[in-house]
Amino acid sequence: MSETERAPSPPSQTRIALRTAGGSLAASARSLGRGAGSAGRALARLARPVTRVVSTTGWLVAGAAVASLAIAWAFGWVEFAFLGFTLLAALVVSVAFVFGRMQFRVVVELRPARVVAGERALGRLHVENAGARSSTPSRMELPVGAGLAEFIVPGLPPGGEHEELFSVPTNRRAVIVAGPAVSVRGDQLGLLRRTVRWTDPVELFVHPVTARLRPSAAGLVRDLEGEITKTITNSDISFHALRAYEPGDALRNVHWRTSARTGQLMVRQYEETRRSQLILVQPTESEHYASEEEFELAVSVLASIGVQVIRDATRLAVVTEGLRLRTATPTSFLDDSSRIEPVRGAFASLREFLREATKRLPPPSVVIAVAGSRLPVADLRTIEALFGPDTQTIAFRVELGATSRITRIGDTIVVTVGELSELPRLVRRVRP
Repeated sequence: MSETERAPSPPSQTRIALRTAGGSLAASARSLGRGAGSAGRALARLARPVTRVVSTTGWLVAGAAVASLAIAWAFGWVEFAFLGFTLLAALVVSVAFVFGRMQFRVVVELRPARVVAGERALGRLHVENAGARSSTPSRMELPVGAGLAEFIVPGLPPGGEHEELFSVPTNRRAVIVAGPAVSVRGDQLGLLRRTVRWTDPVELFVHPVTARLRPSAAGLVRDLEGEITKTITNSDISFHALRAYEPGDALRNVHWRTSARTGQLMVRQYEETRRSQLILVQPTESEHYASEEEFELAVSVLASIGVQVIRDATRLAVVTEGLRLRTATPTSFLDDSSRIEPVRGAFASLREFLREATKRLPPPSVVIAVAGSRLPVADLRTIEALFGPDTQTIAFRVELGATSRITRIGDTIVVTVGELSELPRLVRRVRP
């Protein structure tokens, strides 16, 4: 055998030792890295009570001070040294403003807790000194919706109280969150800022404007006790016909007089009835609406119909792309209607949205859709095709400022609503 055909020699002991040492060093480095990371996180937790007091402005000032001192040391520029020490002095002086402990009892109230859009709502901030010592003047911040209210609380003796009233803007349907109320201690420059939270957020429900509809507004639901369908069943209350007995049929359905006359067992067949189930749906895709005002009108139409159907004690389900509304009481329904917001690109089509939103609901007898003017009328036909001939489909098409009218496309009734005040008249004219 030639030398070129010999098997390769095993690695030398030196190579093995080097590989082992390299692996040990890598493992040690990883272990040190994990240890350093754990130590860094622990140090950050310990330092958090101090670092969280420094505001964004404070960090910028600290960074500018360090940069100025570094430039002064590197280039010997006295001006930058003066600037750096001045900025550091400002940080040191601001420390005195964050010391002190307050013991407050704070209450935030919104009265009333539910209003209709446009009605007046007031808020109340009540602060009581629950400590054994007099408190120093402090500043209280209270977020209200997208805004921020600031109040100056004067020094209070033990048990002393201070109250502030404020108005809440309710010109648009929404759920306005007030709170949490926090007290703020810090310097006038805003370098350091120490906050203490005293309350939880409080919600104010601004309900949509609704139109009062007549009981059983209807025409929308023809029979509150049950509607006869074309489905044939062996057990119900609406008699349809007789047929020959088949093994497995219940003996209680045997019509004995006819069986005796024909000499063959005959059983009853029935037309299936079901309690009225109404589904109220609003596509909230923003591109289906010409404006924000048109969207709000659609929500008002939805809320007006839903409230009356709930009062009529008809089984109801209300769905939108982002929310399924509660229907136990008119109040809970209106609370949830305050949360309806336009969405963008939630579903590829109206049909896909309806299929997904209603797949766990019982078969409806009536489907009412409330849509914007930019939703193609042809898309409303998909509702009729989705639920079948036993379901009556009614579409309320909101078009702000348009002439209100009622038309029929196939078996779908299309009601064009130009303004909310016309809704009661239109609903009275709807005849499924």
